[in-house]
This record gives sequence, C-alpha cells and structure tokens, in this order.
Amino acid sequence: MKIRGTRECKDCGHQWSYYDTGSVACPNCESLRSVGLDERTEHTAGAGTLDLTPQRTTLGDDDVDVDDIASELKSTLREYLRQRGFIHGGELRPLDDTFLAAHELLQTVDVYARARDPTDDERLYVLSLVRGADQGERPSVDDAPESMRAARGLAYAKAVSAYRRDLVTWLEDHPDANARTTLGALADHVKRAESLQGDVSLQTSERIVQTARDLGEYLVDGDETALVTAQDRLSRLE
Repeated sequence: MKIRGTRECKDCGHQWSYYDTGSVACPNCESLRSVGLDERTEHTAGAGTLDLTPQRTTLGDDDVDVDDIASELKSTLREYLRQRGFIHGGELRPLDDTFLAAHELLQTVDVYARARDPTDDERLYVLSLVRGADQGERPSVDDAPESMRAARGLAYAKAVSAYRRDLVTWLEDHPDANARTTLGALADHVKRAESLQGDVSLQTSERIVQTARDLGEYLVDGDETALVTAQDRLSRLE
C-alpha cells in the first residue's frame, strides 16, 4: 500500500520513519497522534527480523529434538513471513535467502515432525536450517535429502509467489510489458509447483527462484541481460 513514510508526532514533535519502525506510534513518547510529512509511497516491507537464537539454544540440549519445538518454531517463522514484503519506501528489494530459508524451514519442520522415524540426514538438514536461516544461509541442492525435496519445492514456490505479488504491485507504477509477460510465464510454473505440493526436481525449484531474482534485477537496474536470462531459464523449466 502507499503510505507517508516520514511521520511527526503531534504531541512531542519527534520525527521518525515508518519504513524503519513499521508503526505509527511515536518511538519517543508512544503517542498514536502523528501526521505524515511526505508523499505517499508504495511500501510492503515490514520492520520485523528473524531471530532463531532461542530455538538454537533449546536444541543445544541433548534431550531436545526438533519435533519438541516444532510448534514454537513454526509460529516464529509464520510471524516473520507474515510481515515480510519487498518494496521498501518505494524501492524494490531482491528475493533474499533469509526469506527462502524461512519458508523452507517452515515446510521441513512440518515434514520432520510428522515423520515416524526421521533419519539422521533429515535431522541434520533441518538443524542446518535452524542454524543458518536467520543469517541468510540455506543448504545447497546437493545437501537436500530426497525426502525433503517436495518440502523445498513447495517452500520456494510459496516464496516466489509472494515475491511475484510485489513485482506485480511494482509494475503498476513502473509499467514494463516484457517484464509483465515474463512474470506471467513464471506464475504458471509457480502454480504448477504449488499444485504438485512441491513435487518437482530440486533443479526446477532452484531455477524458479533464480528466474524471480533475474526479473527483480531487471526491474531495479534495467539490465536487459537479466531479463533475457530470466526468459532463458523459463524456457528450460520442466
């Protein structure tokens, strides 16, 4: 939505950026009486960050396994993902690894918690996401167990779908026929992956992510090469 990012408190006169705090409450006196000082600008990004330190600490106990904290972990991830967006004060931001890893961790924790007898590889894979997701670290394609392939595929499809929605919003103010056509073709592959519950090859899910990133790069920098690369990736998708 379009909002006025620079706020001024009517009670104490303090000025702050809504883009940074995500709140109309004055950070100085907590008053809700404020006024916007600038022009309305598209903004979808929340101010929240992902911190999995409490979960990592809990898992440091040898008597605690992932399924013991699955509910808490999923709640933390859902709250973070709910707040996320990719247009910050009128600037389009890239599809980042933290967002992707958070989506993947949400899906893999669910798979792990429902497994009757999870393997060591599955546990290590989920733990690697817990260790690094909030730092923007996600496992490579080669590290993903076959049993987690669909979870990864569904996670990335959902992440790209969210990013695509913001790209559509961006294009409303920055029209580009070629980008919109390419984005429509990407949407078809995303919908297919979602309908299959992520049951696509790991290479396909990774290519969907890279295509979305190429499109974002093109829209931010105007780099025609990035658009051509995105179209080429799409032509090679299954």
